[in-house]
Amino acid sequence: MTIIFICFLGLLLLGVPVVFVLGASAVLALVTTTGVPVTIVSQRVFAGLNSFTLMAIPFFVFAGVIMDAGGISRRIVNFASALIGWVTGSLLLVSCVAAAGLAAISGSGSADTAAISSIMQPQLKRKRYDVDFGAAIIACAGSLAQVIPPSLTMVVVAVIANMSIGALFLAGVVPGFLCIVTLMIASYLHARRGGPQYRESEPFTLARLARTGYAAAPAFGMPALILGGILGGAFTPTEAAAVSGFYGLLVGLFVYREMKLSDLPQLILRSAALSAAVMLIIGTASVFAWLIANANVPAILGDWLRAVSSSPLMFLLIANGLFLVIGMFMETIAAILIIVPVLMPIARDFGIDPIHFGLVVVFNCAIGTVTPPYGISLFVASSIANRTVVQVSRKLAAPLLAMFVILALVTFVPDLSLALPRWAGLMN
Repeated sequence: MTIIFICFLGLLLLGVPVVFVLGASAVLALVTTTGVPVTIVSQRVFAGLNSFTLMAIPFFVFAGVIMDAGGISRRIVNFASALIGWVTGSLLLVSCVAAAGLAAISGSGSADTAAISSIMQPQLKRKRYDVDFGAAIIACAGSLAQVIPPSLTMVVVAVIANMSIGALFLAGVVPGFLCIVTLMIASYLHARRGGPQYRESEPFTLARLARTGYAAAPAFGMPALILGGILGGAFTPTEAAAVSGFYGLLVGLFVYREMKLSDLPQLILRSAALSAAVMLIIGTASVFAWLIANANVPAILGDWLRAVSSSPLMFLLIANGLFLVIGMFMETIAAILIIVPVLMPIARDFGIDPIHFGLVVVFNCAIGTVTPPYGISLFVASSIANRTVVQVSRKLAAPLLAMFVILALVTFVPDLSLALPRWAGLMN
């Protein structure tokens, strides 16, 4: 097992894409330390992808692509601007509110960050806001698409841990929106100290709010359809994902009319490319996870954790630290597929509710997308703002502090995440 970890860390430090790191490490371990034929790799990749639930991923990706191309993103931003555009630091607050709205549709942190950045960054520059702080806020707010349902990350965690996707979706609602509120508070405090440019806000009018709300109403129908359908038993999460993509297509074609049927092949191709990248990581990570399980690593790690932690709270602290560090260097899906199968049985042994622990994992992964050097949402926000990651990272302290406050609440106050699933009757 030492060889596989040396190979894994070495390739990762060299900057090799994670999907090849996982595959190469697994093959090397098979060739050098086991008598298992290499053909098992293809079998395990297929087994890792042979899940009806995982079909939700390409459908949710397609819904996110449609959201951007069909004008849904812009209308949500316009509604957010009408709602709070009159407050000090309005553009930063609008970015946070829009992130919550888009998160309830796309399920992808990087997609949300890209959509919000493309719309808001030109306005931030025009009104002379601190562009670096704006990019940091947008990256953190966009990353919450992993916490606010529907979430691709939650789908993967639920499949790996064999738990209810609907329950995990509901568990993320309250923490996700609380985090949006804390990011808004951080933005407001920054704006109060930032100078007169932050006070150039538009007056609030009910007419504008009603107009933009009416325009955005079809867009907000998508999360209502997804969650309502799942919780009402009308369809499974996979079917809900397919319905959301079809709904987004209808809205873009016939309601907003910003798409044409001729655009569809290009959008499908883009969705397929994005989905293939995620699914390939899942497939190769399943081989890596299978090797770790065969080497009895979960039992060894479990014995060590029980030796150093005598309480569930200590275990949760260790798990938080582990995921925060791993999130700085590894892609989210890969980290989940490697670590969750190891830690989830230990969490159950400590009496920690799987839904609660699953949300702790998801929240840590969201933070990992904005922490350098890997943070994909941070890279997206920085590139669209035409700033370097180093420049934006210098402004991350306040937004990250806001996220850590909610992470602490999620970790140590289980009812914050479990109240809604219990109310809905999805868990005891």
